[in-house]
Amino acid sequence: MAKQECRLPIEDTDVGRLKQRIFNMSDAEIDDLAKEYGIPSPGEMEKPGSYIQNTLRKDVIENRRKSDVVIITVGCTENHGLHTVSGFDTYLVTRISEAVRRRQIKLGKPPVNLALPLNYGLHPPWHQGMFGTVMVSDEAFEQSIMHIMYGLWNDGFRKQIWINNHAQQNEIEKAVKRFMNTYQLPGFYLALEWHRAVREFFEIKDYGGKLEDRFIHADEAETSCGLELFPEMVHMEYAEDTDLMEGYNYLPDGHFDKSVEDLLRPNTYRARAGDIPLELIATPEAVVGKASLAKAGKTIRAVVAVCEYLDLLCDHILTTWPAGTVPDPEATTFRTREEMEPYLKEPGSKGWKSVFYLPKVGPH
Repeated sequence: MAKQECRLPIEDTDVGRLKQRIFNMSDAEIDDLAKEYGIPSPGEMEKPGSYIQNTLRKDVIENRRKSDVVIITVGCTENHGLHTVSGFDTYLVTRISEAVRRRQIKLGKPPVNLALPLNYGLHPPWHQGMFGTVMVSDEAFEQSIMHIMYGLWNDGFRKQIWINNHAQQNEIEKAVKRFMNTYQLPGFYLALEWHRAVREFFEIKDYGGKLEDRFIHADEAETSCGLELFPEMVHMEYAEDTDLMEGYNYLPDGHFDKSVEDLLRPNTYRARAGDIPLELIATPEAVVGKASLAKAGKTIRAVVAVCEYLDLLCDHILTTWPAGTVPDPEATTFRTREEMEPYLKEPGSKGWKSVFYLPKVGPH
């Protein structure tokens, strides 16, 4: 197969050069790199020592002294069709995060810390009422994230990457902003939507990619991602195809982007309301597109790209703010260095104070 050229602009930065390197790799090289990450591998949520919650406290402390970066995965419980599982969005981000940590250990790097995922999330209006999908309120979701951020910060995890795989990115970003506005705690906090971060690699055949259609939901692209990362939970003999446009009136094409925002259209698909029929009515199969076209290998380049990006991101974070340090409180918050000194010590060490003693400042 000829080398794929990127349709979207790539900057001359470390991130851009990483993406260009992935584009320049052959299919065989991509497969070899996926093996380096152990993709696919069994899930590690119950494997001792993989997540903060299943790691001995002694080891949590030792790990944090090497890297205080934590990835918190955010998924949902959502019907993804007869051919796969309702935890699909959660497993995509947990398996990616586990792969990054595995390879960092293999390379002798300080491995990123992992926190167990959020399994219930928000949904766009057209998901309401859908069987197999569990929705929580905006307020409950955002408050949960803020409280988790607060607790992790208090335990010394002050560099937090929230990695998302669902139509709730706006609310995660809002929660991160509300956390900073409410608590004014120095640290680094990122809401990362993984497939958007590597959207260049979800390309269709017309532009040198491997996909027939652009990424929407539980379709060729998303199901292929599942086959890359957790094939044991995808049974293609039950895959169904649907056409969301059939039988309904929509604005002419071109106004709204698809799920990975790779068309750079004026509006995201999340920006709309009112013109899309309920999923329960239009696509009760819980598939939007042609799931039957999914195949392992169609999206492996995107999966490898996000793993490489997360690894680079961790490197950049720890180079900029080594373990145990944070961005300057007086430059990034309304706190003083003197005020924050006892709260920034290692949790449980002499002179440390719990952040729960710290008064709130700034707008609430």
